[in-house]
Amino acid sequence: MEAIDHVQLAMPAGPGAESLAQGFFEGLLGITRVPKPPELAARGGCWFERGPVKIHLGVEEDFRPARKAHPALVVSDLDGLCRSLDRSGHPVRRTEDVPGRPQWYVGDPFGNRIELIPV
Repeated sequence: MEAIDHVQLAMPAGPGAESLAQGFFEGLLGITRVPKPPELAARGGCWFERGPVKIHLGVEEDFRPARKAHPALVVSDLDGLCRSLDRSGHPVRRTEDVPGRPQWYVGDPFGNRIELIPV
């Protein structure tokens, strides 16, 4: 094993779901939406990439958010991002489940858990 190429999360089917994903992942987290290959675009969902960070969202008809499994994103301005997320209706929760290692969690628009880690 050398690296992780991307992380896939699920999202519900339906009108407006891709716009919600774009508003969160691109608008708030700063991960640019990139076109899916044409043969995959018909399935719905969307992809976001910023350097080595790649998050793909795939549509699931019987969608259930990932509340335990999650990607952990390393963030340079964690305080600023947390304020922005809170103001945008995505409350950030801080925990210290691992002693001496604080963690921050936020839900994407579909309820998937995202961990935020300071640089």
